[in-house]
Amino acid sequence: MIAERGPSAGERLWAKVLRQPSEWDSWYTGLEGERRVGRELARLSAFGWRVLHGVEKSNGGDIDHLLIGPGGVFSINTKNHQGASVWIGDTMARVNGRKPEPYAAASKAEADYVRGVLGRFCDFPVPVEPALVFVGVTSLQRAATQFTVRVYQEREVAALGPLSGKLTPEQVERVYAVARHRRVWLKA
Repeated sequence: MIAERGPSAGERLWAKVLRQPSEWDSWYTGLEGERRVGRELARLSAFGWRVLHGVEKSNGGDIDHLLIGPGGVFSINTKNHQGASVWIGDTMARVNGRKPEPYAAASKAEADYVRGVLGRFCDFPVPVEPALVFVGVTSLQRAATQFTVRVYQEREVAALGPLSGKLTPEQVERVYAVARHRRVWLKA
């Protein structure tokens, strides 16, 4: 979990004494966004969906959320930008007009990684789609060409609930069983 990998208590205290923003501020903001999205995703269990949070990868990073259900698997990347205006295109996003961030490209790469890992351990093709969920934004504009990554605000992820037709209930349980095993991800 991200809270366990953040700066130490001493590092946080030192930054506070110096009245400097610390790396922890950014980590904590991200963690809060992940928790908010996690609460929204938990509501989808009524539709037959399973959710995993903070799936560790072998490179030291993590997958914010894996949503596994009748509509397939979604690798969900959460971005917490309180009060910001966001524009998202095919590979990049601009937050408050600042320099482009490779959010969409990173989400696509993460979905490819997830597809590869799950595909090695399931005896059927596992459909994996990337999704970006923005938390706390005041506006979210999607480019007309942006169709490769699903993009939502936190309250919009409920739109995934009714999706179906990609995995049977048995396949959902198989994928979930595989995805829950830490060694599957750490050896990838």
